[in-house]
Amino acid sequence: MPISLRACNTRIGSIMEFSKYFLTLFILQAIFPHPSIHAAPKNSNIFREYIGAEFNNVRFTDVPINPNVEFHFILSFGIDYTTSSSPSPTDGKFNIFWDSDNLSPSQVFSIKRDHSNVKVALSLGGDSVGNGYAYFNPSSVDSWVSNAVSSLTDIIQKYNLDGIDIDYEHFSADPGTFAECIGQLIKTLKKNGVISFASIAPFDDDQVQSHYLALWRSYGHLIDYVNFQFYAYDQGTTVSQFMKYFEEQSSNYEGGKVLASFISDGSGGLSPDNGFFTACNRLKSQQQLYGIFIWSADDSKAEGFRYEKQSQALLAIPY
Repeated sequence: MPISLRACNTRIGSIMEFSKYFLTLFILQAIFPHPSIHAAPKNSNIFREYIGAEFNNVRFTDVPINPNVEFHFILSFGIDYTTSSSPSPTDGKFNIFWDSDNLSPSQVFSIKRDHSNVKVALSLGGDSVGNGYAYFNPSSVDSWVSNAVSSLTDIIQKYNLDGIDIDYEHFSADPGTFAECIGQLIKTLKKNGVISFASIAPFDDDQVQSHYLALWRSYGHLIDYVNFQFYAYDQGTTVSQFMKYFEEQSSNYEGGKVLASFISDGSGGLSPDNGFFTACNRLKSQQQLYGIFIWSADDSKAEGFRYEKQSQALLAIPY
């Protein structure tokens, strides 16, 4: 059937308008790229250190603080167990199990007042309580979340804290329950303005990873840092092994800020004496040094915090 001149002109005009639309869309996307939920992170100057678990009288003021890093102290630990001589689970009602005589609310206030780059967080769980393991042991998702939100809000506001870290290492609940309890806790505390950041502290153990990866899949968008315990790998880890482990865990926690880490006493993983900072420089050259954390200030005290100084000096170099 022959096409009229008017119909032909109309069709050509429509094609031109369609082309203009896509050209405009292309230009806008080039100027304003759409961010992904987990945009690829880059080098950062985050330095984090656990403190207070070993009751050896370490104070915030003992630890050297470089003004050119973002410094997070992480109080260790808050645990949902009773404080009796035989601790038992409390279904999300948290109590203080760190050295609160030396790490008190007034001392939190002072260190944050004197150092504008310092934030203080609270780690939940940990390996042990009393003479046994500290288990994640909720009676139900709703009851645990309700109790945890209430008790942690009280502690966080009393101590003027900024964030929480999740460090449960033993579980009496399945991965799905863990994911819902912790995910809802983080979501509620952030929504209520009680915390501004949250981190998790997994390590390479099948049970541990199954729980934390379930949490990551459902609530990873709410988790700001992954304090992966690279020091839980064998003592004597080499630089090349560390780089391989880092790549594996960055893949597991895809899009997350996976921090490099070591343990002060050198009992596991890649130690500073064996090339930790060599590995960090490699990560930095690849735009993958998202931060460093250390376990712990308690152990570092005897060594004069020399590796804290070195870690922060590296992070403070412009990236």
